[in-house]
Amino acid sequence: MAVNRPYGDNKRVGAVRQRSQTQMSNGTWVKRSTETGRFMDVKSDNRPFKGVRKETR
Repeated sequence: MAVNRPYGDNKRVGAVRQRSQTQMSNGTWVKRSTETGRFMDVKSDNRPFKGVRKETR
């Protein structure tokens, strides 16, 4: 059975569920909820979110 050990080290193994991300025209990444389709968060730098799946265009 696979587990995410050690506990409490703030690491996640695997993707974040119910989220996706896409890159805007200015180069910043925006996170979207797959349940509602609403935008949730925008990164201040031009690097993508960690562990969040990327949408295909």
